[in-house]
Amino acid sequence: MLAVVIYGVSAIYSLLLFRQRFRKDDRIQFFLILTAFLFHTVSMLHRGYELQRCPITNFYEITTFISWTMALVYLSSGLVAQVRFLGAFASPVFFTIGVFALMPSLDKPPLHQQFSDFWSSMHAALIILSYGAFGLGSVSSLMFLIQERDLKLRRIRAFQSLMPPIQRLEAVSGGLVWGGFALLSGGLVLTTILMRRAAMELAPGESMRIWEDHKIIWSGLVWSVCMVLLGFRWRGNLKGRPFAFATVIFFLFILTTYWRTNLLSNLHN
Repeated sequence: MLAVVIYGVSAIYSLLLFRQRFRKDDRIQFFLILTAFLFHTVSMLHRGYELQRCPITNFYEITTFISWTMALVYLSSGLVAQVRFLGAFASPVFFTIGVFALMPSLDKPPLHQQFSDFWSSMHAALIILSYGAFGLGSVSSLMFLIQERDLKLRRIRAFQSLMPPIQRLEAVSGGLVWGGFALLSGGLVLTTILMRRAAMELAPGESMRIWEDHKIIWSGLVWSVCMVLLGFRWRGNLKGRPFAFATVIFFLFILTTYWRTNLLSNLHN
């Protein structure tokens, strides 16, 4: 709760940075997000120790883990001054996700003991970390779109701003999407191992129809779309504004459809 409050203060402070047109390297927001992140980390560690398991087994825990991942990636990249203003765009996202996660209906105990061993926990953690990378990549893409628009309109704030040039923003966005794709691929590879192990525990005559599961189908779709997105980028057919728009829409798709597919999944619900 305290972390959400500090994320909120950071989001309000973002308005001041927008009014100042990012004309000075202000470290206040960076340290606000760092403080919230520390409280966030302590809360997750306490919950994991209390439950004796990786705290990613219901909607509340998954949502807070995604937010924590995005904050971690931001703080790592925010050590570079010209990337630090990413926090002005990211902090409202952290605050919104935090408020959403506080809904009591999200924090329900799982019906079954999930992620109780190393490989199951690693599978879930890698996939959720990939969502965090996609999320921060979409924030960087949003910065790219704003900076590009200011340059096209020849607004003076585009030249007085300390935000990184659009070439660097595009590179950061691409790197985050590539990183998210690698994490997602690793998580899906572990899925095959877990399913094979689960199949060995079935009674004779029983079968697992994993390819009919909504979450498996959805995850395959997300992986395929991301591969196509990066394939076009690698070939040079999707760069600049189109890639930035695609990255933002891609993450919005994940954010708005994840919860429903998880509810419809017999394996994950």
